[in-house]
Parts: sequence; structure tokens; C-alpha cells
Amino acid sequence: MVNLREAYRRSDEKMPMLFALTLTIIAIGTIGIVFTSPLTVLGGLVALFFIVLTILKPLTSLTILSVFLPFEPFVLKWIPDEIYLYARVFSEALIYLIFAVAVVRAFLDGKKVIENPMNLPFVLLLVVLASSAVINWVDPTIAIVGIRQIIRYMLLFYAVLLLDPSRTYIKRLVVIMLSVAALQAGIGIAQAVLGAPLDSFLLPSQTRTFGEFTLTEGTVQFWDPGSRVFATLGRYDRLGTFLGFFLLIGVGLLYEKRIRTERKELWWLFLLGLPALALTYSRSSWFGFLLGFLFLALIIKRDRKVMVGVGICAAIIAGYLAYSGLVVSKLIDTPSQTFVERFFEAFSVERWSGEYYGLGRLYWIVQTVTTVIPASPLFGFGPGTYGGGAAILFRNTEVYDQLGLPFGVYGSEGYLDNNWFSLWGETGTIGFALYLWLYLGLFVYALRVHKRSDDDFTRAIALGVAGAMIAVALNAFLATFLEVRSLAVYLWMFAAFVVLLGRHERIA
Repeated sequence: MVNLREAYRRSDEKMPMLFALTLTIIAIGTIGIVFTSPLTVLGGLVALFFIVLTILKPLTSLTILSVFLPFEPFVLKWIPDEIYLYARVFSEALIYLIFAVAVVRAFLDGKKVIENPMNLPFVLLLVVLASSAVINWVDPTIAIVGIRQIIRYMLLFYAVLLLDPSRTYIKRLVVIMLSVAALQAGIGIAQAVLGAPLDSFLLPSQTRTFGEFTLTEGTVQFWDPGSRVFATLGRYDRLGTFLGFFLLIGVGLLYEKRIRTERKELWWLFLLGLPALALTYSRSSWFGFLLGFLFLALIIKRDRKVMVGVGICAAIIAGYLAYSGLVVSKLIDTPSQTFVERFFEAFSVERWSGEYYGLGRLYWIVQTVTTVIPASPLFGFGPGTYGGGAAILFRNTEVYDQLGLPFGVYGSEGYLDNNWFSLWGETGTIGFALYLWLYLGLFVYALRVHKRSDDDFTRAIALGVAGAMIAVALNAFLATFLEVRSLAVYLWMFAAFVVLLGRHERIA
């Protein structure tokens, strides 16, 4: 009874403040509606809510951001043009806000970033990015946006380290994200069943612009309806890489006997996720997942069952090619490809030839090595100038014109379909080597944590992240996935989780 009376007393004391705050919000809202519009005011109130929430509970905002990102393309489809710009930058602004709050809290608490394999190469990379921009006289606006394009999701790595979430929080977020992955897989399977009606409902086909800048490029459905599923992520390859990432986290969990025994629901992720991954028809996702899985199963775990399975699959593939009459070297991409044709087309000489002469991915791999890097080998041409999102945003053709090259893929798109070579062209061999250093450093540390940890959950997450990093490395060689928030955010966030879990056990 005393506690109840005390609670009432405290609530009475807070009533004047809450009343004043309510009146202030109503007054600001009313004025805003008079001078702008109800939608703008609503957007402002949502922004204010997340600012306050992030300041008070940054880890809650991190959870909301993690859950929201896979649904973002679908949500943005329904946002009116009037507030689309604000909705489009919401998730990235929230990343910066979480990072800023983490830095301020760490400063006030006298906390420093814990030692990790990324610190030194990341600092050196920042120096090289700034140096490259100065050496190449890159326009400051383009340089800043270009640097942002490279490091923006890495900031979450440091935000997570500074916020230092508990093991319980990490475990809970892993469960939430695996559930989101299973849900996305379920939506994808429903697409395959329902076909065109669900495709048209989910597909964000409209291009959104702001002045001369393209905020969102509408997805053109060049494939047959229902043949490549994408759920709420807007593109089949984005769903595929998202599923591949979390399926590999799931593989790490399954290799721990206690987790495998106690968490039977984990099998639902694979029951839904593997068919959905196949139905995306995304070769980057297929081969990324397979490479990560085989590394974990054959190299790390020496799993004999998987070894036998690989042998059986190899025999089936050889037998199929021998008796089907399929001419792999002549396969090309068509809207109505079968699953088998899509798989084998990756090894088709005809397709490689088409990519080169059609100014596709292979053309830019060759040109980066033979033309771009020799022209500026050490520091590249500067951030925002070659192959990445910033070059596309500003339609920055200067480097392409200087070297006598077309403007990216197909001669008009600006990007390269290869994040690694885009980084190489922009930051030079020095910057490229530093990026590889920090990436490989985190990968090796994840394997070390898996080997040395006494905790089954820590071992599982470290193993899964190591496999996922292999998959992402391949994904980034086939598209600009290091700049895609539906994948890159989780890469750096989960890498930070591994570092935290490892340091809690004092694993150096």
C-alpha cells in the first residue's frame, strides 16, 4: 500500500510537466499544420519520437532499425511524395543518431572503444580516403558523400561496441532477426504460389526523385511473374543475400548440439529459408551461401555427412550433364529460365562473352585491372568517383570520360556490379588493401572466438558470422552489396556482437 501511495504521489508530481509537454506538442502541431501539412507534421512527430527514444534507449532503436530494414522497400512504396524524402533517409539518419548517442554516452562515461582487429586499419582507411580526395581534387561534396558511402554502415560496428549490449540483448536480437528471415522466406514462397498478383502488390516499381537526384530507382521486373521471389525487399537478389546471411547464422547455431536440441523451432528457418533462397534465382545468393556453408562444414567442422553429400551432388550434376544434352557454354539469361538453366548459366562462355561486350560485370572487372588501376595505382581516383552509389547519385562521369570508358554497367548506369573493384578504383591499392585488412582481421577473429570460447552461443554466432562474411565477400564481388543496408547493416552489427562476446571471455 505504501508503494502504491508513493507511485501516486510521484505521478501527481509529474502531471504538470506532462501537461505542459502535451500542450507544447499540440501547439507545435497546430502551427505546423497551418504552415505546412498534416503529413509533414506527422513525419516531424515520428522523427521527434525516435530522437527521444534513441537518446533514452539507443538499443531499442537499434532493434527497431534491424527489424524495419527488410520491410523498408515495401513501406516506402506507400509513402506519399510529399514526405518521401524524409522517409527515404529515415533509416540512415537513425544509424547516425544511434552512433552519435553511443559516442556521447561513451565520452561522458569515460569509455573507450575496446581493442579489436578493425581499429587500426579503419583509422588508416579514413586517412587514405581523405588523402585520395585531396590528391585528386575531388569536389568536397562528392568526396564527403563518397566517404559516407564507404563507411556509413561501419559506424554501427562502433556504435554497438560503445553501447556494449548484454549477452541477453544479443541473444534476443538474434532470435528476432532469425524470425524475420523466416517470415520473409514465407512471403517469398507465397509469391511463388500466387504469382503475378502478389508480385505487383509487393514490387516497388516507381522511381522517386528529388530535383536532379534519384532517391529510389524503381525495380523493373524483367523476369516472369512469380519466377523470382523478393518478398518485401524489392529485389530478388536482396532477399537472397538477406536469407543467405541469416541461414549461415542458423548453420552456426545448428552446429552446437545443445542449441540444436533445445531450439527445435530453428529448423523452421531452414524449412522455409532454403526453398525461398532457391526461388530467388539469385546466383550470388546461392553461391555465397554454398561457399560459406561448405567452408564451415568441410574446413572448420570436418563434417563427414556433408562430405558424402557433396560427393553425391557432384555425381548427380555430372550424370545430368552427361545425359541431358544441356550445352552449358551456350546458356544465356532469359525471363523464363528453369532453375537448372539458371544454375549452369553461371558457367556459360556465351554469358561471359555477353557480359563483356554488353558492358556488364566481366567488362568492368577487366577494365578496372587493365585501365583504371594503372592510371592511378596508389590512391585511386577519390571517393565518389568510380562505380559506387555516390558516382551514380551525382552522375559523376569525370573519371570515366578521362579514361575513355562508358559510364558504368551498360554504359549508362554508373555502377560496376562489383563493390571490391569499385573500392579499388576509388581508394587505390592502399585503400583497397586496408579494407581487406580490416575485413580479414574480423573474419580471423571470429574463427578464433569460435575455437576458444567456452560458451555454446558465442561459438555458434562466431561460426555463423565467419561463414556469412565469406558469403558477403562473394556477394560484393558480384554487385554493390557492401552499400546495401538490407545486408551491410547486419554484417557490421553481427561482427560487433562477435567482438563483444569474445572480449567478455577475454579472447584476444
